[in-house]
Amino acid sequence: MKAWAARPENAANIKELKVVSTGADVAAQIAAIDNFIAAGFDAISFIAVNPTAFDAVIKRAERTGTVLVPFDNILDTDKVFQVNQKQIEFEETKGKYVWAQLEAAGKTKGIRVLEVRGLPGNSVDRDRSIGMHKVFDREGVEIVTVVGNWDTGTVQKVVADALAAHGKFDAVMSQHGGQGVINAFKAAGHEMVPMGLDGENGTRRMAVENKVPFISVEQHPAMSAVAMDGAVKLLQGHELPVLVALPSTGVLGADMKAGEHYFPDLPASFNTGTGYPACFKPLTPDELFKQNSDNTQGTKRWPRSGKPGCGHRSSQVNFMAIPRRGRRTYPYVAWWPWAPCRAGRP
Repeated sequence: MKAWAARPENAANIKELKVVSTGADVAAQIAAIDNFIAAGFDAISFIAVNPTAFDAVIKRAERTGTVLVPFDNILDTDKVFQVNQKQIEFEETKGKYVWAQLEAAGKTKGIRVLEVRGLPGNSVDRDRSIGMHKVFDREGVEIVTVVGNWDTGTVQKVVADALAAHGKFDAVMSQHGGQGVINAFKAAGHEMVPMGLDGENGTRRMAVENKVPFISVEQHPAMSAVAMDGAVKLLQGHELPVLVALPSTGVLGADMKAGEHYFPDLPASFNTGTGYPACFKPLTPDELFKQNSDNTQGTKRWPRSGKPGCGHRSSQVNFMAIPRRGRRTYPYVAWWPWAPCRAGRP
């Protein structure tokens, strides 16, 4: 988000960008949104901790003309503009690859699959688990589920515990924290089995180095920039859909190339999903590493569009991002490509 906002063509539209973190506390997140509404911010994007707890704050934002844009973990509502990937399809894609590997090995009955879930209570964890079960809810398949909170250290611990309790698994479906999965398997002396993994640099690098049969599907952090771009377009008076579902890109382990799909010289935590070419030129590692966790402030002015319904109260536009997360638009869904990414919709 900050790297995208720093590009000159985007910085010209943004007076101030503030970023705060509220963790996994729903009440704290709603309070932060209320605080920034009261402070006069024109747009707030955030990753919702819970998909159903924001109806009241949506109404408060609407009364003040504040644009809310949930993204990544989104809300069960059609009252705001939202940005996400197709999360059920996301995990289903991984599952289909893993199942194909099991079929090729003649393993379709009496198999045990380890499901590593994310943070309980939010929409992404829920939808990805639905996608996983669409593939693996079959006769002859036992599913063991652990909660990894999308945290590598937690994943390693819960996977190690599962290995100690069950002894052997035939496949793994991990929402995030793949490095923890591989470390736990190595520590237990367990053979590397077909795995559906995330798109972190360290996960891909470690999976390649350990010859894991795997597929890696990316959840793009660059989604935050698409959410901000959508907020800008709403403030300019453009019409947008209530939901934009961005594509999920996956790469098979056998096709991984160093320097293209993973980067040996970059940190393990670097996420390889840095842009959506139909929306904007993908961000480079150099652009990303220039940013830090501090708030970012600028002095740029917003060029007024002169169109009705812009929603901002002055010629200066403030942005606030709560890691990580709309406004009522029109009741249709755009899948891909998203036309406003290319040109905007008057």
